[in-house]
Amino acid sequence: MSTLEATVLDTPSDSLVPVRAGSPSRLARAGVFAYGVTAYAVGMAPLVWMALWMFGLLPVGFVPLAGESTAAALAINLVLVALFAVQHSIMARRSFKRRLTRVIPEAAERSTFVLATGVCLALALALWQTVPGTVWSVDAPALQVVLYAISAFGWLFLVASTFAINHFDLFGLRQVWLYLAARPYTPVKFVSRWMYRYIRHPLMTGIFLGMWATPHMTVDHLVMAAVMTLYVLIGVHHEEKDLRRQFGDTYDAYTRRVGKFLPRLSRA
Repeated sequence: MSTLEATVLDTPSDSLVPVRAGSPSRLARAGVFAYGVTAYAVGMAPLVWMALWMFGLLPVGFVPLAGESTAAALAINLVLVALFAVQHSIMARRSFKRRLTRVIPEAAERSTFVLATGVCLALALALWQTVPGTVWSVDAPALQVVLYAISAFGWLFLVASTFAINHFDLFGLRQVWLYLAARPYTPVKFVSRWMYRYIRHPLMTGIFLGMWATPHMTVDHLVMAAVMTLYVLIGVHHEEKDLRRQFGDTYDAYTRRVGKFLPRLSRA
């Protein structure tokens, strides 16, 4: 779907739920929708910031906390990435979601996850400590162009992969829109279209290409790329366990046909 409205229109018209006494008022539902839109903006902005930093177009690290100590700078950076990873992992757990939806509307759960993720990533970028040093530097102009093109393709591939499943559901907008319209939420079905026909985790493939394809790899950039890659690999391992529990044989058959991060050379 190319628009939020089109996504909502996927819901059958007879699923409209009338607002009864005791149901949230339209003003309350509008507040949840506004919260979801704000969370989306806060969640997306640091991702764009990180991509532009890795292209050398935006700075990071506005608060020097480590002085001239390289060890302290590395330690702070690792703590910042760990904070992002812990938040991401804890809030993705079903037990946490159940507890959270006791105090907020269920429609706002995904938006809260997106908001918290954006805040943690923005904090990491704002407090990122400079670590001097260059790991590699490519001087050939043609090769620089190639590497930048691969990186740009990776970030665009990441965004495109979210639309291949349901971008608005992934980032919580569909949930709050349906809540505003007093329509019940229906989970997104398991589908394998576009790049998902060839790669099970194209979003992660996009992250890898975006972070690692650079003609100028600084130590700062390397630390972020290496720790995020490690976290992604661990996260995908647990995500696949959840998907197998949720979709059973359907997902098992999918894994036999489709590669994890790259297309299979031969498909079963």
